[in-house]
Amino acid sequence: MVTIYGVYRSRALRNIWLLEEMGQPFRHVPVIQNTRAGAATMMHSRSPEFLKVNPNGGIPAMEDDGLVLSESLAINLYLARKYGEPVGPTDLAESARVAMWTLFAATEIEPRSIQILYHRVQKPPAERDEAKVTEAVEALRAPFAALDAALADGHLVGGRFTVADINVAECVRYAMPVADLFDKAPRVKAWLAVCHARPAWKKVFARREEEPAL
Repeated sequence: MVTIYGVYRSRALRNIWLLEEMGQPFRHVPVIQNTRAGAATMMHSRSPEFLKVNPNGGIPAMEDDGLVLSESLAINLYLARKYGEPVGPTDLAESARVAMWTLFAATEIEPRSIQILYHRVQKPPAERDEAKVTEAVEALRAPFAALDAALADGHLVGGRFTVADINVAECVRYAMPVADLFDKAPRVKAWLAVCHARPAWKKVFARREEEPAL
């Protein structure tokens, strides 16, 4: 059975979302980021126990029949290939498109969107830097426009909801505090709403909200 290490308020959420979409049983081991308050009350990402799983000390991590992976997007690509349709790719061409959009999310979206999340939501008010938000927003306008054009049929790969949608949506989600980005990319806005209307997403996000924010 697949084991996912990480709390819901981490990138482990995207792995758990995928597993829920596929209806696959899994074991969940909560591991909190060592930088967060209360990390000492449970296994954290720098604890000796977890470092035996992932020596890099990052969450999430996954174990599956002796295979250990870290990096949330790579874990999702593996799980989608393992379990296949309908969320996974059906052939080599779809596999390539899933990889393309996943790399797009990792390189073009997340490095910028995470700055919006940090400086609009997560950091204490005294540590927020609105200039970093402005810089991130301007850098995201072109990738959002490209994504908007790609969503003409409603999804990114195969005209259906796939792991590509999960991987990209989870990186796009961090930019939600800036409504203007989405207003100027209406297909992106509608697509993200569709992704977040899915029962599996609602289930995992409700669990995320049950966890303490700090």
